[in-house]
Amino acid sequence: MTGIELQLAVQGLLTRYVRCIDDDRLEEWPDLFAEQCLYKVTTAENQAQGLPAGSIFCNSKGMLKDRVQSLRQANIYEPQRYRHLLSAIQVTAHHGDVAEVESDFLVVRTMENGSTLLFATGRYLDRIRLGDSPLFEQKIVICDSTRIDTLLAIPL
Repeated sequence: MTGIELQLAVQGLLTRYVRCIDDDRLEEWPDLFAEQCLYKVTTAENQAQGLPAGSIFCNSKGMLKDRVQSLRQANIYEPQRYRHLLSAIQVTAHHGDVAEVESDFLVVRTMENGSTLLFATGRYLDRIRLGDSPLFEQKIVICDSTRIDTLLAIPL
């Protein structure tokens, strides 16, 4: 895989990731992950200290599917919509069929009443298994702020 092909594969997966969330197609979101995977939302402070827990912690595709099911059927939260902006997508390492990727994100949240605010900023640390259909083996969402909004229901 050439450098350009690698960059396009990575950007394609990240684009599908944010589109699933922003377009409220959450049922498709787990399909972007390998069966054995890690999805964690944490803060920059916790990440710097090596603290393993996260506000959201899923260590399998099955847990991701359960999270979506609970969002749809059990959780009660105010209707909202996200809009992701990604930048500085950089492949930091590439070994065989695995790429390590870092990128920056900004998420704007719009509530049902129309109020819009900057919801979260940070970076993604991803490990992506490449191939015909690239998949996340790991996605660590590191929020810049030490405060996580109590309305963090939808994946970042």
